[in-house]
Amino acid sequence: MKSYQLIHQLINLVAELEEENQGQEASIQDFTGFLLNKVGDPPSNKLNTEVRFGDSNSAALDIAYQLDNNISRLFVFMSRYAKSYIKKALEGTPLQTAEDFTALAILLTHTHLSKSELISHNLQEKTSGTEVIRRLIASGLVRQWDDEKDKRSKHIAITDAGKQLLFQIFEHTNYVGKIITGKLTVAEKFTLQYLLQKLENFHLEHYENKTILSKEDLKIVAEEIRLKASESYEFYEKVPAKNNNPIVR
Repeated sequence: MKSYQLIHQLINLVAELEEENQGQEASIQDFTGFLLNKVGDPPSNKLNTEVRFGDSNSAALDIAYQLDNNISRLFVFMSRYAKSYIKKALEGTPLQTAEDFTALAILLTHTHLSKSELISHNLQEKTSGTEVIRRLIASGLVRQWDDEKDKRSKHIAITDAGKQLLFQIFEHTNYVGKIITGKLTVAEKFTLQYLLQKLENFHLEHYENKTILSKEDLKIVAEEIRLKASESYEFYEKVPAKNNNPIVR
């Protein structure tokens, strides 16, 4: 049995919980709270389940498997998978990158935008965003014109050719969406959507307010998050559960 080590760990954890409860029988709710608390402990003798990692540097593995770092790594991998699938969906079209596709899709939902607005909505730097717009205009998928009030500003809109191309591509990007969500159940998809939207709201606020522009900003924002998490932890630690055991031990 491949999961024998995991089963052995679970048995040990149940024994640890019973000892902590002075031999009282533990419920699944008790064990869930206990386990959630335990997974936050520093890693020790962690089983390496990442096929890309070797086992020659335990200190590096401990860093990689810290909860936040592990989630970040999985986000990076998911982004790369998604981009590779979208690239397949765009084969044989004038669109070269996922950013080309998303920029055109954003324009489809607006009568027109300024170049800077589109670049911001597409979460791009000015240089790369300008290059995307240049390609779309050169392909006849987007048109541009001068702002009547400010000749230095340009407005852009999707053309009929751009709309036609997008609706052709949507068939294949629908396949991409189904592949990205894999074998998740409908309930799991709703849960994932809720959590991702919560993260999107957080990151979009920092992106729009330009609060993370340097290494020092990374440190400041991370510390703010840590302090808020500590406050939440202290609050729940003081709330008694129905069985008079603290929720977080």
